[in-house]
Amino acid sequence: MRRALGVLVAALLAGALLAACASPGGLDGDLTDDWGALPVAGPFTPAAGVCQVGDFTPTVGLSGYDPVGCDLPHRVETVHVGAFTVERAAPPTLGSAELRAAFAECDTRAGGYVGDNWRAGRLRLAVALPTGPGWAAGSRWYRCDLTELTTVEAAATVVTRTGSLRDALKGPSPLRLGCQRTGRDARRVQTLIPVDCRAPHDAEFVGVWAAPDRPYPKKAADWAPLYTGCNTVLARYAGVPDDPTLRFRSGVVVRPPGAGRWVVGDRGVRCYLWLSDRTVTASLKGAGPAGLPVRTR
Repeated sequence: MRRALGVLVAALLAGALLAACASPGGLDGDLTDDWGALPVAGPFTPAAGVCQVGDFTPTVGLSGYDPVGCDLPHRVETVHVGAFTVERAAPPTLGSAELRAAFAECDTRAGGYVGDNWRAGRLRLAVALPTGPGWAAGSRWYRCDLTELTTVEAAATVVTRTGSLRDALKGPSPLRLGCQRTGRDARRVQTLIPVDCRAPHDAEFVGVWAAPDRPYPKKAADWAPLYTGCNTVLARYAGVPDDPTLRFRSGVVVRPPGAGRWVVGDRGVRCYLWLSDRTVTASLKGAGPAGLPVRTR
């Protein structure tokens, strides 16, 4: 009797399940037509507005891509991801027209992202590309990456930071370049060390001059346009005439990008005023002729 009752219960349960499968709200018994279609596989493209824990690399593949929120410790922030429009068999090479165009776009995007020319801060912009296999698989993106540096001098190292760089240069910021103390020999500035403008200093960042598209300066004559350009930036910053008397008011320090960055298309020259004969304890922005007088000796 007990066995017969068990068989009856099992039969009733089986019937109920079959009825549910046949009903409009249940399953239809066909296990192949109730799954959504999988998306078509496509080439990998990184995201913008995210950060990377590791250091910048010139090429990025899917296996090494591990973005994090910028509120977490990181060393790279992606400010924009663009796309190449010219078809070619391999990623653009250093000095190619495509890579120069990508850097120019990244330059503009980075300025909009941080709220000012990124060169006005302790920042470095670089362009990352797909790996060779990624390019072969159809990736055509370029990634615009910013990193914070300890200094914009030759001894710079990358800072592990927390927090996004978005709008970081819209106003006063510890990232901004400002007053500097020079380390120098008798004739030229060797290093620039950031200091508070209230401390004695003999140099100050005055802005960026965009150099024309010419070969990287090597000879003394090649450097002359950079000094002329930075003198114009200096005069505007300090509020003094841009005329032959300017060299008697202040010296000028020019810091162009390195030769490798120049090839990519970076033409932003950082400009600094330099007081070779004295120190001051305030910014000389807008100081005018009284603050930057013509030296008589």
